[in-house]
Amino acid sequence: MITRRAMLAGTAGLAAGPLLPLLKAQAQTDYPSGPIRAICMFPPGSGADVKVRFYANKLSQKTGKSVVVENRAGAMGNIATEMVARSKPDGYTIYIAPGSSMLAAAPQLFKKLNYDPIKDFEHITTLNFGSFALYVDAASPFMNVPQLTAFLQEKGEDAFYASIAPPGLVASEIYKSKFGLKTVEVKYKEQGALFNDLFSGRTTFTHIDVITAAPLLKSGRLRALAIATAQRMKSVPDIPGALEAGIPDLDIRNWWSVHVPAKTPRDICDKLEVIFNEIAMEPDTLKFLDANGSDPLPGNSKMLRELLIQDTKNWVEYAKIAKLDAI
Repeated sequence: MITRRAMLAGTAGLAAGPLLPLLKAQAQTDYPSGPIRAICMFPPGSGADVKVRFYANKLSQKTGKSVVVENRAGAMGNIATEMVARSKPDGYTIYIAPGSSMLAAAPQLFKKLNYDPIKDFEHITTLNFGSFALYVDAASPFMNVPQLTAFLQEKGEDAFYASIAPPGLVASEIYKSKFGLKTVEVKYKEQGALFNDLFSGRTTFTHIDVITAAPLLKSGRLRALAIATAQRMKSVPDIPGALEAGIPDLDIRNWWSVHVPAKTPRDICDKLEVIFNEIAMEPDTLKFLDANGSDPLPGNSKMLRELLIQDTKNWVEYAKIAKLDAI
């Protein structure tokens, strides 16, 4: 015999069954309901840290929730990247990072990775891109790339160039390969020593990121001969694109992007994609990027995934050209 209490309980259970997915969907729609962690692979106070904090603050303004930046520097970004890959896939841990020089380049820079740069993340969207530029001492006689190239061809292995980061090394080696240059690389760990040697004439040129070089360029200590992208960038319109300057097949964009752990719910990823693309083109964002030598690069998850796959393939070739040894 079925009692009235049992019948009511059964009816409640039937009602609750269809309601559970609805409640779950509602819970995800309410995202975010609490604070978010933005993981930064750089130390506090660095130029890249400033960029991460800018986007984190914009995300906080958009969502009305606090976004706390956690700096997990070390191992050339691997510590931060692995941490995000292993985090709970709930949308409350996000990675704002230079995807081109971290996720895409990682398989060529490291012998062993404890994560898969493509499979262990949901790729939200691109944000912006910058680049490295070819610089010489402003007191040098080199006013353009052909003049520099002619000098380096004459000097052969008696000329030297400075490198401090993989994208700059790759750009320099592509430049060398296009003109058969024998210029010898000198590695630096610290920017001050790099510039001291450039200004003293120990090295002849360097490829370094435009924001790092900006103060010295403005003060008249450096001269920029070409940006390492095929065309000119909007944020540094006075620097010729590589193609215009006479360096063919050089087009290296250092793009920034947003990622979350794999299996983060699709609706949360979609919401983050919309928010970050709104941020990417807001007037104060454009002003910030312009001051930091970067151009906006709004996109979507499909575009970012395709870009990541393509640049991962590109880095295989870059590693060969630059003779990069994985660590």
